[in-house]
Amino acid sequence: MEIFERKFKESMVSKVPLLNRITHFIVRRKGKQMRPMFVFLVAKMVSKGNFTERTYRGASIIELIHTATLVHDDVVDDSNRRRGFFSLNALWKNKIAVLVGDYLLSKGLLLSIDHDDFDILKLISIAVKEMSEGELLQIEKARKLDITEDVYFEIIRQKTATLIAACCGIGAASVNASDEDIATMRKFGELIGIAFQIKDDLFDYTDAQIGKPTGIDIKEQKMTLPLIYTLNHCSKKEKNWLINSIKNHNRDKKRVKEVIDFVKKSGGIEYTISNMKDYQTKALSLLQNYPDSPYKSSLLTMVNYVIERKI
Repeated sequence: MEIFERKFKESMVSKVPLLNRITHFIVRRKGKQMRPMFVFLVAKMVSKGNFTERTYRGASIIELIHTATLVHDDVVDDSNRRRGFFSLNALWKNKIAVLVGDYLLSKGLLLSIDHDDFDILKLISIAVKEMSEGELLQIEKARKLDITEDVYFEIIRQKTATLIAACCGIGAASVNASDEDIATMRKFGELIGIAFQIKDDLFDYTDAQIGKPTGIDIKEQKMTLPLIYTLNHCSKKEKNWLINSIKNHNRDKKRVKEVIDFVKKSGGIEYTISNMKDYQTKALSLLQNYPDSPYKSSLLTMVNYVIERKI
């Protein structure tokens, strides 16, 4: 990861001083870097510990694209904070933030093209397309508050899971693994990504200090699995009250707390946790055919971290 961080910084260098100041700001405020870790661990697991410069490029491409989407998300959501710090758009305004996001996206694509990594380029391009579709599908459905479970899972598969699927697929592709291994690792990443997002949605109903206020999804009228389950398993009167609360009283802290309490009482949390663990089990089953190794053990630890994390 230390070598990767150096290479990742180099991949962002520009001749424009303003861009270099902003990318330096981005690097200093990096998150958990789970995505590049998935790239490296999958690459090592399927190749029995060997990997090349292609793996470093694959991890850098993933991190460039991921960072670009976060920058654009903050503009779309009009968010002034990211990981406890001011967001780019808060410090440099929306126009510069959008352009920086575009720059990072193009750097990621060029990094693969310049080295003829067209298999990696295809995997990341599929992810970018699906992430955009997932965001737009969520916006379309949020207006009507009529999201079914199937649509919810499709949204989170595209919005979140597709990038983690790309991480794992690129990890395998970077060491020239078989098509079967690449497809298996993509599926593994997709299942983990869905579990990751379900866990994120559960945080909206906890009292823990997690870096975002409880009930924020309700305030933003995001239909997550605990709420969808509750709406499908309550009386018509209760359903009308819930929808009215989300549509018209989502800024009322007392009302939001009442919604959270009602979801908890209705079994929405238990149902959601059960679904999350099902995806965890399916993901772990895909690793069974790979021989035991430190890399496989670390991947198992990462999967369990996704489910058990507190932030």
